[in-house]
Amino acid sequence: MKLPQIRMQSQMAQIQIQKTEGQQQISQPHAELTIRQPNAQVSIRTNPGKLHIDQTQAWEDMNLMHITKRNKKFAQEGVNSLMQGIARRARQGNELMRIENGGNPLVSQAAQNSSTPMKSLGIQFIPSHFSVKTSYQPAEVQIDVQTNKPVIEANARKPEFNYQRGTVETSLKQHQELEISFTNLLV
Repeated sequence: MKLPQIRMQSQMAQIQIQKTEGQQQISQPHAELTIRQPNAQVSIRTNPGKLHIDQTQAWEDMNLMHITKRNKKFAQEGVNSLMQGIARRARQGNELMRIENGGNPLVSQAAQNSSTPMKSLGIQFIPSHFSVKTSYQPAEVQIDVQTNKPVIEANARKPEFNYQRGTVETSLKQHQELEISFTNLLV
């Protein structure tokens, strides 16, 4: 026995989505930058050094002195010789006053007064040690520096944006369908 049947066959609808991605581009142009460095201003002042050399003592040691100094020296030597002569004569006078004490003062005084001392030989023209006097005042250097700050000019540029919108498209890929069939209805 055959039973009546209803057969249904369906197909679902399908949606199709097609999308296009959005695109964004960002670019950053370089900034315009200028830097200038002004030169520093430098000034240098120098007080020169001073060297003083005094050779007066060395010249005097070599018996090459100024005439006024030579006159003073000879005058002093004359005064010293006069004082030595006065002292010698006073001493010899005292010896003669005391002739009664014994001895032979006349002979000894005659021997002293008649002989001249021996001259010494030697080099007389070499100056003594450290007879040349020196003094030195060092130079003074003053340096003034005036610095100048750098001049910086910066021109920043804004970023550049480029944007394309994305799209979404929907469509029906497949239609819905329902098929109904009947079998064995009329036997």
